[in-house]
Amino acid sequence: MRTVISVSLPEDMASKLDNAAKESGRARSEIIKESLRAYLWEGRFKKLKKSLVRKAKAAGVVTDNDVFKVIS
Repeated sequence: MRTVISVSLPEDMASKLDNAAKESGRARSEIIKESLRAYLWEGRFKKLKKSLVRKAKAAGVVTDNDVFKVIS
């Protein structure tokens, strides 16, 4: 199932998107979907990293040497 979403872009950004689509031979929607996937993945990664850093600090793992000791 697909959902259609309308997005307003500043003129310069729309122009850059058009150029990127022409240069890559891809549709604008494909470039936008790829960008959104990357943005969402980065958000999940940052959330996971924040959680793991908190747990590591609670376990006394703060420095690279601490990590090395744990995995060695």
